[in-house]
Amino acid sequence: MFSLTPLEAEAIVLSLRVAFWGVLCSLPLGIAVAWLLARRRFPGHSLLNGVVHLPLVMPPVVVGYVLLILFGRHGPIGQWLDAWFGVTVAFTWRGAAIASAVVAFPLMVRAIRLSVEATDLRLEHTARTLGAGPVWVFATVTLPLILPGILTGVILAFARSLGEFGATITFVSNIPGETRTLPLALYTLIQVPDGESGALRLMIIALIIAMAALLGSELIARRLQARLRG
Repeated sequence: MFSLTPLEAEAIVLSLRVAFWGVLCSLPLGIAVAWLLARRRFPGHSLLNGVVHLPLVMPPVVVGYVLLILFGRHGPIGQWLDAWFGVTVAFTWRGAAIASAVVAFPLMVRAIRLSVEATDLRLEHTARTLGAGPVWVFATVTLPLILPGILTGVILAFARSLGEFGATITFVSNIPGETRTLPLALYTLIQVPDGESGALRLMIIALIIAMAALLGSELIARRLQARLRG
């Protein structure tokens, strides 16, 4: 039952690759946006917060279509990338990584923001009175304190990226070996005769990965919090 075909194994590996790069590339921006929303009040704060969380409430197909307009070969960003760097994003695995990153970004930001808001500001103020600059305070005080939130956000975003379907199929289509991630492979299998067994295998694997990510997130966060309190 769990003997995967080459196409099924390829879809799983591609999903892990897409999720890894999507989360890795969006993490610095996620930390910056979470800190900004938690610590600063400025004109447009509510607007920025709404834009960040928009992918949570928009249909994924709409997100994918917006990405296609922006990053397509004739889109403003896609045309620039192609002209200056010779990089094509639409209908490639890089586009799938962007789609998964955009959809998972709100989960990452929310987890990190909650961690930033829970940080004791007195520790940062103490470091500043001792002569530490803002960057050094963030690197040596704030960042270690919000590490549980960062790891939680990373794992949740990774799990969400693995399950991304709507934005991916709209933005980069369903190309075997290039953009056919695990959810797209499962969708493909249920559309063909005698594909039920393969779909069942991929469904079980997807459930295992998602549950492992959620349990891992909870376990790591608890251990880090206990270590910081100790």
